[in-house]
Amino acid sequence: MHYSKQLLAFSFLLLICYIVNAQGSNNLDVVKTNAGLVSGATNTDGSIHVFKGIPFAAPPVDELRWKAPQPVTAWTGIKKCNAFGPSPMQASPAPFSMWSAEFLIPKEPISEDCLYLNVWSGATSAQEKRPVLVWIYGGGFNSGGSAVPIYDGEAMAKKGIVFVSINYRVGIFGFFAHPELTKESPQHASGNYGLMDQIAALQWVKSNIAAFGGDPDNVTIAGQSAGAMSVNCLVASPLAKGLFNKAIAESGASFTNNNPPLSAAEKSGEEIMQKFNVTSVEALRNIPAEELMQKAGGLRGPIVDGYVLPQSVATIFAQGKENKVALLTGWNENEGLLFGPVKNAADFQKQLEQQYGADAGKLQQYYPATNDSVANTSQLNLARDVIFGVQNYTWANIASSHGKKVYVYKFIRKVPATGEYVKYGAFHTGEVPYAYDNLKFVNRPWEPADHELAKVMSAYWANFIKSGNPNGDDLPDWKAYTKTSRQVMVLGIMQQTEPLRDAAQLDLLYKAMKGK
Repeated sequence: MHYSKQLLAFSFLLLICYIVNAQGSNNLDVVKTNAGLVSGATNTDGSIHVFKGIPFAAPPVDELRWKAPQPVTAWTGIKKCNAFGPSPMQASPAPFSMWSAEFLIPKEPISEDCLYLNVWSGATSAQEKRPVLVWIYGGGFNSGGSAVPIYDGEAMAKKGIVFVSINYRVGIFGFFAHPELTKESPQHASGNYGLMDQIAALQWVKSNIAAFGGDPDNVTIAGQSAGAMSVNCLVASPLAKGLFNKAIAESGASFTNNNPPLSAAEKSGEEIMQKFNVTSVEALRNIPAEELMQKAGGLRGPIVDGYVLPQSVATIFAQGKENKVALLTGWNENEGLLFGPVKNAADFQKQLEQQYGADAGKLQQYYPATNDSVANTSQLNLARDVIFGVQNYTWANIASSHGKKVYVYKFIRKVPATGEYVKYGAFHTGEVPYAYDNLKFVNRPWEPADHELAKVMSAYWANFIKSGNPNGDDLPDWKAYTKTSRQVMVLGIMQQTEPLRDAAQLDLLYKAMKGK
């Protein structure tokens, strides 16, 4: 019996030594976070440590539904983090329009318990200080998740980046405001839970990423579509100050499409409550997630809640109150999203007149409607510029006028495809697998030019993440953007910097949109 106790004590001592050694200079097999030890896996050649499904906040369920993210309960032992956590609560994914399965979350698991993140690191010790990228997915603030195949972080980790992808609440779970929620909040705010999740994840990175070989003082936030709009909000939010020093925003910002005020969001929340025939938030919290999601309908996303966003994004930037960071931003040639049927030429002309009044005639120089076919193309181009072009162009102008380094791109490569996908060209989200060197995850008939473009783009992105400048050896020169030079990198079969060809129409459109 005495010998058994000695053996048990010796085994325990060995385990402690192993854990301590794992935190030493030569091992990332086990990493100590502020909530406990985690283990992951390695890629096939053993060069990258991969940790999937690390909890960064408590599950936002039951009484934590519609509350700011709360700290994780600490655990004992070593938590195995080798599989993605659940995607946030949303409808089951199904390919649609230009988005094949590679652009969507896995079919399962999907759960309200979704606040997990993932880390890819090529560091061999916790003493390294590699630059960090935090990826924020798109999905219209109603869908998406970090387990989407094209968001894999291995390729960027091989370029010396510690790649982090995060989950945040979407739909009614992430962006539901109500007077009762506002009243119970210590900050007297409600509705921006998804943004608070993103900030909590960034705080986790600040506290923990050094243990994965990352530099907590060299963090870039990046996102596409709603992810880029999120990046825009985080750059605007005082709560995110000091959590990052660079931003990448692909096709998304909120400079003319202003976020609604808290009062409007609360009214929408009251209408949603009426759908369920209940009279309290407590009762809403007891409704099963699936039923809540199906009956609630779509929500608009971030609002001016007075806390996460004290004012609209546009106002915060206009007053110079944003977090001053280096910026890489741009949009795609063929990402016009139409919400409704295409109009004929006559109806499109009427639409321009109704929406833009005295500016309609000038806008027709750039969005002509001489016949139905021309009007069809113009509607797509106008939608592209209203939703994306004007937003990211305006951000570039403001950031450069505030003295920050800015780099702007225009992605024009018509993504190779077969069948129904051929018609979509340089579509919305099409640039993502190029930028993060993940073409291998997408089932398309790639050509040598695509692999070369992915090599160049991912090098630009990696260089920017490292230093705030995308340029590097053997890359076409990417000139910085200013309001006077308006130089943008055109990313297609060839990559070259040239003056922005759309500047005049974007200036006019911005003026017309502001004057509405």
